[in-house]
Amino acid sequence: MAEHGGTKAIVAALAANLTIAVLKFVAFILTASSSMLAEAIHSVADSGNQLLLLIGGKRARKAASPEHPFGYGRERYIYAFIVSIVLFSVGGLFALFEAWNKLKDPHGIEGDFWWVPLGVLIGAIAAESFSFRTAIIESNSIRGKQGWVSFVHTAKQPELPVILLEDFGALLGLMFALVGVGMTLITGNGIWDAAGTGMIGLLLVAIAVVLAIETKSLLLGESATRDDVVRISEAIEAGGHNRIIHLKTLHLGPEELLVAAKISVGAAETGRDIAASIDSAESRIRTAVPIARVIYLEPDLQRDDAQGAAQVPAEARPQDLQS
Repeated sequence: MAEHGGTKAIVAALAANLTIAVLKFVAFILTASSSMLAEAIHSVADSGNQLLLLIGGKRARKAASPEHPFGYGRERYIYAFIVSIVLFSVGGLFALFEAWNKLKDPHGIEGDFWWVPLGVLIGAIAAESFSFRTAIIESNSIRGKQGWVSFVHTAKQPELPVILLEDFGALLGLMFALVGVGMTLITGNGIWDAAGTGMIGLLLVAIAVVLAIETKSLLLGESATRDDVVRISEAIEAGGHNRIIHLKTLHLGPEELLVAAKISVGAAETGRDIAASIDSAESRIRTAVPIARVIYLEPDLQRDDAQGAAQVPAEARPQDLQS
């Protein structure tokens, strides 16, 4: 990664959100607009989320210990999951609560500072657009030919999908707030302000649910990508002496992959020959897929094609490997 790219996107988003949060709170104090309060809390929640992602990235770099022999790479997944909870509770539910209160007392925006929310929202859109652009640039360096939906669904590094969704949600939320505040100023009816606040809440809840689903999958443990599985299987069999009986992969963290495989060896091979064959296969795997840090290869006796096909389940054969 691209961990550096993710960190750059996080820092850009954090700087934008901290600045915007202060301006939104000022606008709320001057106008009592519920949309501005919802957006201010949204920016505070996003800022907290970016701090959580930075903490998760730092904790994930801790060295492995006897209690955690495979390291702490999944800390990044845990903190990304916490982000979804914060976004749901602090951002989404608060905005929905504020919208309900404003519906009960739909006062308009009055006073000499009626223009402040519009100025703040336009400035916030510009700042969030810069943050979103940074996240897009960093994501483009690793997503390849994938579409954006596929990238968010399959990415093993949680930070960029989180920042992408947060920034996208922030821009939409600002648009909702701008419409709500603008229509309230035009009509004098606070219902529009309440509607904008409610739309912000629903948007944040939806994004939080998507993030929770995606990070839950990472926490449970995902296999390598289909391309990496193909590279690993080709690397194992490249020597011409080994055939894969079955292969399993697991992400221990965004940049650390566990590879476990049973491979066939000749009945006449000596222990020295088998050890050398395994060492050579491990070296080829690490060359083909550098994030394959933990590799376990189990030798088994080589069988003829008919016997091997009968004893190896279809779903375990190399041509049917799942990603």
